[in-house]
This record gives sequence, C-alpha cells and structure tokens, in this order.
Amino acid sequence: MLRQHMIVYGHVQGVGFRQYTKQTALRHSVQGWVRNRPDGTVEIDAQGTEEKMKQFVKSIQLGSPASQVERIEVSTRKPEENSRSFTIRY
Repeated sequence: MLRQHMIVYGHVQGVGFRQYTKQTALRHSVQGWVRNRPDGTVEIDAQGTEEKMKQFVKSIQLGSPASQVERIEVSTRKPEENSRSFTIRY
C-alpha cells in the first residue's frame, strides 16, 4: 500500500477539481481525502496500491476539464490501516 500527500498548484479552486479528484479516486480504488487550502492550492492525501496510485496521480496531473494544473508536490507518508473511502473535506 502506498500513501501520498499532494499539494496541487494552478487554477484548481472553483472549477470542480475536488469533485473530479473524488470521482478519480473512486475510479482507481484509492482512499483518502481532498480539500481546498486558503492559499488557492488543493491538498490531497491518498492511498492505494502502487499501480493504482500511479494512475491516480497521472489523472490528477491532467486535472478536471475546467482546471489548469501547473504542478504537484508529492511526498510519501506511512499508510493508514483504517482508510476505506475518499472524502471531500471542507
């Protein structure tokens, strides 16, 4: 199991990016959460198999149709055993 923490930069708030991220996570069987940050970035904490996470990150880099992802900072964290869903945090 691989867990990654991401900060997504670009035009990613107010464009359906969090909902896109949740749907992408569900499609790739990835658990975790996504939320907007006050500085205009989006924060994602996600985990899944290494292959599923690779596909998930690739989809996040593409972004939602209305978004424009400039870059993503990714760091690896210790997996959580009790994570079972993907949620949007407010």
